[in-house]
Amino acid sequence: MIYVRNMLIILRNGVTTVAFVILGALIVAKLDVRQTQRLDGQFRVSDGDTLALNGARYRLQGIDAPERMQTCGVNEAQWRCGEAAREVLKSLVARGKVTCEGRGTDKYGRLLVICRVDGRILNAEMVRLGMAIAYGGPDVDYRDEEAEARAAQRGVWSGDFDRPQDWRRMNGSMAEGGFAWLRDVVGRLFGFDAGEEWED
Repeated sequence: MIYVRNMLIILRNGVTTVAFVILGALIVAKLDVRQTQRLDGQFRVSDGDTLALNGARYRLQGIDAPERMQTCGVNEAQWRCGEAAREVLKSLVARGKVTCEGRGTDKYGRLLVICRVDGRILNAEMVRLGMAIAYGGPDVDYRDEEAEARAAQRGVWSGDFDRPQDWRRMNGSMAEGGFAWLRDVVGRLFGFDAGEEWED
């Protein structure tokens, strides 16, 4: 009986040790995946919430801007808010050296980043100017900037508009300009950011 009890204790200790080793490995793997990446350089603007650098695209974390083909307002008051959001982000990026930090990716594999230029956070500025809506998460929260833009009726808050995620759902492939996937494939084949080369 003592032999069986000793074997059970040894087995229990062995299982506990293995469990702790596996748990430790998982924690290390998670920390490695969540490691912050820092980027700087001549970023190019793909749309109101996406930057490109050296052929890779980066998604501004915590915001959602109108899609390039999206319009806001109705009838005579209709305007190309998606293109306007892109132009506003381009003007912000042109103010100086852009530095970004990010960890984690979106469903398209783009690194989620928070970017700064001239002492300002681009993500927050886009929301404050009404050119993007707050798209909260555990790490960022731009609801105050959105409330300010809404109160001042800036950008998309100046009239009727579809939230970008609703517009994408209603418009399918048009959300990325119809054949954006083809531009991306061509860009990868020839080593340049095709979306940028063809959009300007």
